[in-house]
Amino acid sequence: MDKTDERLISALRHDARASLSDLALQLELSRTTVRSRIERLQARGDVLGFTVVLKEDVLRDPIRGLMMIGIEGRGTARITRQLQGLPEVRAIHTTNGRWDLILELGTETLETLDEALARIRMFDGVVTSETNLLLATKKDSRV
Repeated sequence: MDKTDERLISALRHDARASLSDLALQLELSRTTVRSRIERLQARGDVLGFTVVLKEDVLRDPIRGLMMIGIEGRGTARITRQLQGLPEVRAIHTTNGRWDLILELGTETLETLDEALARIRMFDGVVTSETNLLLATKKDSRV
């Protein structure tokens, strides 16, 4: 992937519905070049698809947080399966360093978040955790 592909992807992240002509004008490329680059990015699997983000998707979680979890022994796969069943868990990330998993959580209220945190802390093998509330989002490439 070269700089032109990166600029194209950035433009698509900003507006995935932009016409080929608009993208070509913005990137100072021909319309044919833009189309062929998009097709190549899709064929290689760099671009997996395009999506729509609805207003309700952004507003559905007024309370959001990140929970870092330390796991004892080899229980990561089991705990990950348990977490996948919780509706408050929006994403599960493996990581290196101090924490074994980082969770993105979203709820309607602080009380619901507190209940979810308590349930997760009770999972057999979870030995430590730390949670941070997300106060504001300055940039979200999904929007």
